[in-house]
Amino acid sequence: MTCKERILSNDYADTLVYILLPEEYNYDLPIDYCYHHLANEWGILYVDRANALYNREGQVAYSVLPKCYGLMECRAAQNGNLNTLSLAESGILSVQGEPLNLTGKNVTIGFIDTGIRYQDPVFRDFAGKSRIAAIWDQTIQTGTPPEGFAYGTEYTKAMIDEALASDNPLSIVPSTDANGHGSVMASLAAGSPIEEGRFTGAAPDSQIVAVKLKEAKQYLKDYYKIPPGVPCYSEADILQAIQYLQKYVLILTKPLVICLGVGTSFGDHTGGGMLGNYINYLSMQKSRVFVTAGGNEGNASHHFSRRLSESQRSQDVEIRVGEDNKGFIMDLWGNVPYFYNAVIRTPGGETARWNNPRSYIPQEFTFVYERTRLVIEYQLVESLSGAEVIRFRFSDPSQGVWNIRIISEGNRIGGQFDIWLPISEFLSAETYFLQPSPYTTITEPGYVDSAVTVAAYQTSNNSIAASSGRGFARNNAIVPEIAAPGVNVSTPYGDRSGTSVGAAITAGGCAQLMEWAVVNSNDILVNSVNIKNYLIRGAKRDPYLEYPNREWGAYGNIVSS
Repeated sequence: MTCKERILSNDYADTLVYILLPEEYNYDLPIDYCYHHLANEWGILYVDRANALYNREGQVAYSVLPKCYGLMECRAAQNGNLNTLSLAESGILSVQGEPLNLTGKNVTIGFIDTGIRYQDPVFRDFAGKSRIAAIWDQTIQTGTPPEGFAYGTEYTKAMIDEALASDNPLSIVPSTDANGHGSVMASLAAGSPIEEGRFTGAAPDSQIVAVKLKEAKQYLKDYYKIPPGVPCYSEADILQAIQYLQKYVLILTKPLVICLGVGTSFGDHTGGGMLGNYINYLSMQKSRVFVTAGGNEGNASHHFSRRLSESQRSQDVEIRVGEDNKGFIMDLWGNVPYFYNAVIRTPGGETARWNNPRSYIPQEFTFVYERTRLVIEYQLVESLSGAEVIRFRFSDPSQGVWNIRIISEGNRIGGQFDIWLPISEFLSAETYFLQPSPYTTITEPGYVDSAVTVAAYQTSNNSIAASSGRGFARNNAIVPEIAAPGVNVSTPYGDRSGTSVGAAITAGGCAQLMEWAVVNSNDILVNSVNIKNYLIRGAKRDPYLEYPNREWGAYGNIVSS
């Protein structure tokens, strides 16, 4: 079986590993595998699921299993007339003109999303040629993959221009964006002026490179209880997409802005994990910046947080589970040196006690009068963060209010714990905490230190979007950095809302900054952290708000290039 077949087969697990298997050495591992190297000792092992890399008790370590990422939804709003009001509000239009003339010239913006509708006028120049330098479509396996990658098909600018000149473009370049999310993102960040200038992207002279993510394998969707038909993307494919953009731009030696419109509530909420570490690693290179959406979980009631003490050593957590919910996962994260037990009570009154076994062996609970099956997975010391993590995996949960009593036990009593439900798109029915916390609801990878994480606000009344994810991180790191327009924003595909909209506008603003700093030689050593600080220094601040600010952004509430 080829490496490509292993990467695509549901019989092979995507496994994030911290081992280096150089190609020049012929390692004889006692398993059927394919290995893809990312950087340093980071790699992806595609291994027969029957012989996957489990620990000695048979459970996959938290950091080894790729997380599932969903779209930070560009939610449809009313269709309005095309306009550039959001760019004007952001300060972007003012620097597109004299005297700065910053339009993203000689800067590449990379999009990792649902693809791009390359035929649309918003992605062409005045001569009708494509402004897209390349598309890596991970979903099409009939063409040639990018050099150094084993799957998908790469389409070059020459191929795209040939397609545009034909009567049937999709017969030459069959890649498209059926969802539309990726095209919205790319148009806002880098779209060409259309409709006599009534719409333009933030950086209309930048070069576009797009990666269309393939959906996660079915075994991952089943494990994470993803509802049928909901887009879900494996961390492994996102990692390879970032590596592709990095390698592509090295060839062109141009500044690179990477815009991520995907996110997840899985993870330690401090920016850890392989994806977070890889972004931080690449961000330290000059002429690189990562922009991430802060997520739309601010008012979803999917986060619960409490601090226990000697006088209050337990806390009841109530979860309202909606009708016909086929299953969901929730993660509890606790800080050193505390230990937590749990007593679970069903809506029908049955109880089950999970006594912390201090081992990795998953425990399964069933109930006499409920059809629910509950599996609890546990790591005392999660391998990357060092924190305690307890994962509750519900199958066919009964409708009603579930009560989970979290109890602090052991030599030290107390400590803070946080519990997260999945993002809204990953829940099949209305399910939420009855006493939620709206804070620390940024989605991963928004907690990554070096990334620019963007909240969303409404320009018509200068109010924060109710759904916009809020800071800070679980370790109190300050996120998000800034807010950008993200409610009823005009695009060629109708008005859209969501933090991914704000991230796209910010990515275009970052391309303008890259042009000023690198292309125009004002700060040729700039990297992601420097760009973030330029944005922070240029952001407008409300004199009536206190900063750092959990809702509007840590340092300012309006992007200003």
